[in-house]
Amino acid sequence: MSLLRQIFQNTRLTFFMGVALSSCLLLTSCDDNPATTEAQHTSVALDASEATGSSDASINGSTAASDSSSSKALITYEATRKDAQEKAALLTTRYGTNSVQYAIIDHGSIVVSGQSGKNDEQGQTPLTKETMYGIGSTSKMFTTVAVMQLVDQGKIDIDMPIVQYIPEFTMKDERYKQITPRMLLNHSSGLNGSSFTDAFLFEDNDTYVHDTLLKQLAGQTLKADPGAYSVYCNDGFTLAEILVERVSGMDFTSYIHKYITEPLGMANTETPLDSPNAAEMAGLYYPAYTGQLPHQTVNVIGAGGIYSTAEDLVRFSQIFTGKAKEVLSGQSVASMADEEYKTSLWPDDADSLVGYGLGWDSVNLYPFSEYGIKALSKGGDTILYKASLVVLPEQNMAAAVVTSGGDSGYDQLLANEMLLQALKEKGAITEFKPEKSYGAAVKAEMPESVLQYSGIYGAYNGTSNIDITDGGVLTITSEQSPNIPAQIYEYSADGTFRSLDGNVMISFVTEENGRTYLWIRRYASVPGLGQTAVSEYNAERLQPRDLPTGTMKAWKERDGKKYYLLNQKYTSLVYLMASPDQFNMSQQLPGYVLDKRITGPNTAVSELQIPGNNGRDLFGLTFFTENGVEYLRTGGSILMNGDAVKPIDVGKKSIVKIPSSGYAQWYTISDEDEGKSINVSMSSKASFAIYDADGICTYFSIIGHKDQITLPAGGTIVFAGDAGSKFEISQE
Repeated sequence: MSLLRQIFQNTRLTFFMGVALSSCLLLTSCDDNPATTEAQHTSVALDASEATGSSDASINGSTAASDSSSSKALITYEATRKDAQEKAALLTTRYGTNSVQYAIIDHGSIVVSGQSGKNDEQGQTPLTKETMYGIGSTSKMFTTVAVMQLVDQGKIDIDMPIVQYIPEFTMKDERYKQITPRMLLNHSSGLNGSSFTDAFLFEDNDTYVHDTLLKQLAGQTLKADPGAYSVYCNDGFTLAEILVERVSGMDFTSYIHKYITEPLGMANTETPLDSPNAAEMAGLYYPAYTGQLPHQTVNVIGAGGIYSTAEDLVRFSQIFTGKAKEVLSGQSVASMADEEYKTSLWPDDADSLVGYGLGWDSVNLYPFSEYGIKALSKGGDTILYKASLVVLPEQNMAAAVVTSGGDSGYDQLLANEMLLQALKEKGAITEFKPEKSYGAAVKAEMPESVLQYSGIYGAYNGTSNIDITDGGVLTITSEQSPNIPAQIYEYSADGTFRSLDGNVMISFVTEENGRTYLWIRRYASVPGLGQTAVSEYNAERLQPRDLPTGTMKAWKERDGKKYYLLNQKYTSLVYLMASPDQFNMSQQLPGYVLDKRITGPNTAVSELQIPGNNGRDLFGLTFFTENGVEYLRTGGSILMNGDAVKPIDVGKKSIVKIPSSGYAQWYTISDEDEGKSINVSMSSKASFAIYDADGICTYFSIIGHKDQITLPAGGTIVFAGDAGSKFEISQE
């Protein structure tokens, strides 16, 4: 399931806060995480001389008064500004970021602002403080503020069922009637996850996801009781966007401009429906594709589609520091910062970057908790843009970092470092706290009862084998990445397992629901950017299942087969990474494919109940056959069995048409056609892409406009477009 996992992991709308950095999920190694791999590849692809340029914007009122009322001294923030410049340059030279923009606000004044890196490929358009970036899931804070404004006005009761406001909202699960606005904002609705078909497009603000969400939800069931526990969910915020529209009577873009961006003077904050000028956006690149990419649109505005700048984001932060009570009441601001994540299904307290409020990823962010400082954070990752906003409400300060490429986890670390440096320069803290560790294992004899925790554990992105020996050694291996070395931990006297460097602590917890979880606590240090921490239920233990003979036969026939995505729009970014998905039945866990339990000859379901990030996006698998061709439906996507994909004939002039279904048409490229050049003429609303034998996109017509394209041996070619679109292919 490589492609679908890439879509969800690479778009942590993902936009999950830098899990690749903070935990290097033990189910898949750091090298197997798409965001981390992207960063590594980008850092290689960029020429260092292009990525080291840095500037610091001139600031009106670039000094701020000391917090001490007895002191009249002005603070220049020179040390903070210099540190920010150096660390921003580090992102672009070492950590796979194309460009970065950053800002700090202190008591309403922007005191630090700058940018670094590469913008356009020709070097003709310099980065400025007004260059806009996609902010991914940081958009969720705008949605949360919009909902809470309507709560302030008495138009929404945050604990009233959603159906009171959206009567046509329905699901194939009667529990949906219990879902409230609060549950949408704290990720506890029980919705499955992310409906992203046609969400990520090149210069195309198609509203398909927004317009069809209610229809898509009507065919789904819930994965948990509403309010039971918090697990990251993008669809909840798209539904909240629709809630704002229904209650206010305005479209969401118009609403946030009238009631949020205009009152706060955020002149450089837009949505795809504003049709922003592509020339004002930060340059985009993809590590496996040569050249600059077109402008990206993320058409789930309330979940992750807003564009902004670092300076505008810190202006936005004034809502949460009490400087914009005309925008949102202090009571609502305080409610958003409550510890909403603390349900019966959540790990015990520990240092972490995740602990949901309303909208917020964290309402008690490490390392600020070490200083006794409350910190709020929200990050965002789309396929190509990343962002982080960190707010210190009691200090009346905030920092924002937005980037092209990289990872929001790096962005958050930069924001953290800037704020800590500013606090020190102001005298609010006297010194930086040392980095933390759990310490190496204290040798002790392991009780025999601990052996029971050996087994297969699953999360939304795969399964892993945990083996515990009599001698107290725990190893973790990934079934999906068998070539990655095993991770090794040693039993310690306190009943946990520790990594050899002491930065990771592992234990097992059986919760009230009877399920057993792998609990990971980890400190992760990034050279030059500081330290972060995570505490999470990383995976849930799964039990093998016997399958009836007929069911086993049907799935074995699919084992190792490739499936090709059919229903993404021709402008979709997904075609940059559209290598086919390969199905492999689990050899370690009979009766499963990945985390999904096989329930019949043509169906499999994910039954995980993991809070946080690792139980997100749990879509089942349903196979069906039409006209002798097998198809797969999962999470809004339709894929076709590769047995139906035939070689393209380039020996003569060929014609390909998109059928009435609108499904993309895939073909293989034979070894005999290696090196041959073809011309393709096509309809206006269409595109095609070519992939090599490794599934790497070598040409995508939305990006490039070559007259002749050379075919790779053993590759594939896909034609996509509106129904009826026509392609004429001829060999040179």
